[in-house]
Order: sequence, then structure tokens, then C-alpha cells
Amino acid sequence: MGGAGAADASTPAAVKVFAAGTAGCVAELVTFPLDTAKVRLQIQGESKPSLEAQRIKYRGVFGTIFTIVKAEGPGSLYNGLVAGLHRQMGFASVRIGLYDTMKQFYTNGSDNAGIGARLLAGCSTGAMAVAVAQPTDVVKIRFQAQVCLPASGTVSRYSNTFDAYKTIARDEGVRGLWKGCLTNITRNAIVNCCELVTYDIIKELILKYNLMTDLLFATDNVPCHFTAGFAAGFCTTVVVSPVDVVKTRIMNSTPGKYSGALNCAITMLTKEGTTAFYKGFLPAFLRLGSWNIVMFMSYEQLKRAFVRFQQSRDSAL
Repeated sequence: MGGAGAADASTPAAVKVFAAGTAGCVAELVTFPLDTAKVRLQIQGESKPSLEAQRIKYRGVFGTIFTIVKAEGPGSLYNGLVAGLHRQMGFASVRIGLYDTMKQFYTNGSDNAGIGARLLAGCSTGAMAVAVAQPTDVVKIRFQAQVCLPASGTVSRYSNTFDAYKTIARDEGVRGLWKGCLTNITRNAIVNCCELVTYDIIKELILKYNLMTDLLFATDNVPCHFTAGFAAGFCTTVVVSPVDVVKTRIMNSTPGKYSGALNCAITMLTKEGTTAFYKGFLPAFLRLGSWNIVMFMSYEQLKRAFVRFQQSRDSAL
């Protein structure tokens, strides 16, 4: 990404894809409880499936996490983790790992990409990633949204991740695994444009003015990656939150509840008001901010590790 120096210039696309998928999984492991809290807050008020579930009220990020742990056990914070890791290996690897490749494609191989080329690259890899990873996103959200209360004998919708894939395909058809696909493409085009382009530009500015660089080698370092990742997470959350709430509700809905994204948005607006579109904003920000920091720091270090390995191998020869 912009101004990354040797690590970006000499890193093959295949390595970037692998590094992005791995970094995405690391970030997913660290931030998954925050994502679960975000999903529960986003769907609160949508429906009341049982009297037991109706008594559960989520208030705030940490209040939601505490309520989930108290009512369902700490393991419930990681419901859907396997699908989440599946998603990152297919999703982050494409949308982040291929970003530089698509950026060069839109600039005919030039390293000086303008804002238009960056936005196009972000939209393209975001849409491509959804095409690969949509079923994993549906399964992840279904697991995160389900309320399992051992004391009341409430049972899970699915026994495990692979049972979820099979059950959704059997009961709802293959289309069920692609529920909310168009909404998700919209969301992830916006996410990629905000997240990757913001990270790209801020990192480039930091390097240009030598604000947080390695003074010895005049290259980017961990503070640079941290700052750019945090800024990318904040900007993305502000812009994408309304689309994210609609996407979550559609993916978690029973067949026929919403006719589409617009119908879901209108239903939310008429029944719950405009604030419904920013339900779960704080956990979404905490999650996206921390996810971006962990992911980009891991991604950059993995790329650098490859460069060091390549250099040591070349010197040995």
C-alpha cells in the first residue's frame, strides 16, 4: 500500500493474499467478542422469539458482553468463530491482498495512483471478496445472533458450522447462503473504499512528512501502521454503520421477512426510527478500530517477514 517501501515493492501478489488472510484471522480471534456484541445490539428490537429472550436487554458494549456471559456462558461470545475464520481466509485475502494489484491495474502499472484509482480498486476487491465469502458471512451472523439459554432449555439453530451450511442450503435453498448478497456487496464496497483508501492515504502522508517513520531506514514502522489502522477503522464505522445494520438484519431474518434491503431499511425507519441505523455503533467502532489495528499491523509484519526471508535466502545463494 501507498508508500510502503521495499516490503510492498518486492512482495508478490500471492504472498500479499496469504498474508492478508492470515492477518484477518489473527484480527478476528482478537476482536470476535466485540463483533458478537455488535450483532446482538443491531438486531435488538427486531423480534422477540421467546419470553426468555425478551427479558434479555443489551445496554452498551461491555454491558452486552457481560449479559451474554452471564446468561449463556463465555463460549457464546465466540459463537460463529469457525465461520468467521473461514470468512477471513476467503474475504480478507481477496479484498486486502489484491488491493495493490487492482490499483496497478487501474493505473496501467503506475505506482502513482490517484484517489479515483484507489476507490475503484477498493470497490472491485470488496465486491470480489463478497462473491467468494458470502455464505461464511451468513453462517457467522446466524451463530452470533442466536440466544442460547441453558436454563430454559433453548437449543441452538445449528449444531456446528458445517451443519449450518447444510441446513441453510436444505431449508432455504442455495439462495439462503447468499441472502443479503447485494446489500453485502454495497457494504463491502463502502468498507473497502473507506478502510483501504484511508489507510493508504494516511500511511502515505505519514511517510511523506516523516511523522512516524524509522529514522534509520526512512520507512514505515509499527506506530505508523497503528495510527493509519485506527483512522481507517473510525472513518469506516461512521460511513458504513447504517448499511451494516441492514445487512445484519437481512442475513439473520427468516425467509420472507424482508423483500430486500430497501424494505428492511424502510421497516426499521418506520418502526424504530433513524437511530436504529446506528445500533451497535460503539461496539462496531471498537471492533473495526481494533480489527484494523491488529490486521494491518499483522499484515505489514508478515510482508516484512517474507522480504527478510527472501533477502536471507538470496544472500545464502
